Amino acid sequence: MSQLAQCVEGARGCAGLFRLGRDVEAALQMVEVFDAAQLALQAAPQEARQQWGQLLTWMLACQESQDWLGLADWMEYELVALLESAAIP
Repeated sequence: MSQLAQCVEGARGCAGLFRLGRDVEAALQMVEVFDAAQLALQAAPQEARQQWGQLLTWMLACQESQDWLGLADWMEYELVALLESAAIP
């Protein structure tokens, strides 16, 4: 499995944990997902890296306010879409 595929799978799995109310476990996994996303996006175009920075800000704001469902949505839909659009063929 490629690094990108693992990152996408991790984001979806983490989002699922947040939706199930397993926020402590999900938060620990979220750190790994964010690290993997950061690595995956290092070679991406500047626009994708800027989108990553904004998306990260929004996700961390959700975490700070304990909006687990909002955080799950950002991870499962927006983060996955960003990773897939920035994939280098």
